[in-house]
Amino acid sequence: MKSVRIALALVLAIAGFSAVQARADDFPSRTVSLIVPYPPGGSVDGVARILAQKMSEAIGKTFIVENRAGGAGGIVGANYVAKAAPDGYTLLLTASIHVVTPFLHKAIPYNVVSDFTPISLVASGPLIVSVPPKVEAKNLKEFFDLVRKNPEKYTFATSSFGSAGHMAVELLKRDAGLKTLVIAYKGAGPMLNDLMGGQIQMVADPMLSSLPLAKAGKIKALAVTSSKRVAIAPEIPTLAESGVKGFDFASWYGLWGPKDMPPELTKKLQDIVVKVVQEPDVKDRLAKLGFESIGSTSANFAAYIKSEMAKYEDIIKSAGITPQ
Repeated sequence: MKSVRIALALVLAIAGFSAVQARADDFPSRTVSLIVPYPPGGSVDGVARILAQKMSEAIGKTFIVENRAGGAGGIVGANYVAKAAPDGYTLLLTASIHVVTPFLHKAIPYNVVSDFTPISLVASGPLIVSVPPKVEAKNLKEFFDLVRKNPEKYTFATSSFGSAGHMAVELLKRDAGLKTLVIAYKGAGPMLNDLMGGQIQMVADPMLSSLPLAKAGKIKALAVTSSKRVAIAPEIPTLAESGVKGFDFASWYGLWGPKDMPPELTKKLQDIVVKVVQEPDVKDRLAKLGFESIGSTSANFAAYIKSEMAKYEDIIKSAGITPQ
């Protein structure tokens, strides 16, 4: 009897594996949605649309971008993916803010690690630290000196509570020994409008949204948060060159699925991403937006998430920010 049960279990296991393999081999047989938990037009949306187009071209199947905005840190869109079937047809394309949310918000309806399957780190890029054009400082060191002399006259800002820009501003504040207020906006657009008008005095923001304004002279770019200058903006110095403590800080973008996605399906999606982001035209398009193509394995992405979360937790604790 025992041998019969063992044989039956073996048959069922083989059948289950065959079914999973068949699903992976047939995937995708219908449209795949890349859920972007933000409105159209931002940096996350821009990366997602490039990726969706190229994934569609690579395998002759349709990948679309579906914007599901709402909730701090993209919680509404992320929750939609967390609750989706792990069949590969509903994926999450978002930024580093996704893994910052548990340090900032108490009521999150999912676990950012265990309720998702990391597929691939897609791209990353430095931030630009900018001030209003009329600020009389030639570099970041001079700007911080101005802040120290009249701290009540200065307010910093971020496009979203918990974003990469927010983390970078808090890190700059910590290293400079400043206690300046940081205002959280709902998007880069209104934040940059107020920066141009002088209502706020410093931001750290992805190159996609800030660089065109800097090149037009509407904001003053004082530094990039990478360890070396960026090819599309070689005139902007690094933090170290701008007279303050240098560090390498990026805004990064990844692709996740719901938890319990079959390994074969995860690898198939990972392989597609790795292939398309290394295509010359994709690398060029992302570079023009200030991003570097990456395309990692699922395992490497999981390890990267772990290290980034440790870094963000340290910044948030140092800033004295408590979950809301």
